[in-house]
Amino acid sequence: MQRIVPNLWYDGAAEEAARRYVELIPGSRLGAVTRYGKAGREIHGQAEGSVMTQDFELAGTRVTALNGGPLFRFTPAISFFVTLDRREDVDRAWAGLAEGGEALMPLDAYPWSPRYGWVADRWGMTWQIAQGDPAASGRAVAPLLMFTGAQAGRAESAIEEYVSLFAGSAITGVARYDGSGPDAAGTVMHAQFTLGGETFMAFDSAGQHDFGFGEAVSLAVLCDDQAEIDRLWAALSAVPEAEACGWIKDRYGVSWQITPTGADEMLGGPDRARADRAMAAYLTMKKPDIAALEAACAD
Repeated sequence: MQRIVPNLWYDGAAEEAARRYVELIPGSRLGAVTRYGKAGREIHGQAEGSVMTQDFELAGTRVTALNGGPLFRFTPAISFFVTLDRREDVDRAWAGLAEGGEALMPLDAYPWSPRYGWVADRWGMTWQIAQGDPAASGRAVAPLLMFTGAQAGRAESAIEEYVSLFAGSAITGVARYDGSGPDAAGTVMHAQFTLGGETFMAFDSAGQHDFGFGEAVSLAVLCDDQAEIDRLWAALSAVPEAEACGWIKDRYGVSWQITPTGADEMLGGPDRARADRAMAAYLTMKKPDIAALEAACAD
């Protein structure tokens, strides 16, 4: 089971966006939908019965789209790096994602790929589409973290910390800057690593950027027990004011959700009374309390 699931925050467009992505990335499919109940509307502001989350898979990588409202916006600090082996698939994905969006790097030949482009889609989520061998990168779709501003030069430190926290993790490759540009020699030009067996990428960028990490893309970690929740919370949470309903922010600014396995079913399952009790309990928590959630579901 994929234990770390990218979570994308939308203002009412979760279903539409997920359907569009699934259409454009070969080997993708839609998954389960959860819906808001009565509980917590004064906090989340979403109508009862409206879509809360839409799960989907992009070429085998599970992703969750969340309708959370207008509070957060995507930035290029976390993008999806998509590796497709056929040029026509690259061109089709690019054209579909660019429609209503903005090209950040034009689709063209580059030293690392014969066909590559970086694009922000109509909702602001950013994608790096490249022609290549998906097997060489471990996954056809992988989250890529860009360390900018005050975080530039800290990519390697972050990677090492993340790898130390999850079993089945490793740094699988690092290419470094030579110091000829704005980035210091030895900092990360491109790194690939695995967390719990899932592929991630990262790089430093000391150039001028007006963005950094934000909450619109978070990494949800599915935890089997309270001990795992407690351990990861203690290790990753570095911004106390960002703690809410399982959400935390680490020392690099990356947002995580430390989530009990099965939380989606508790909070958005078909038994609406049970889901409302679970949601009411969850909204009072910062760090999730599995025993308290189970007790709420059992009432």
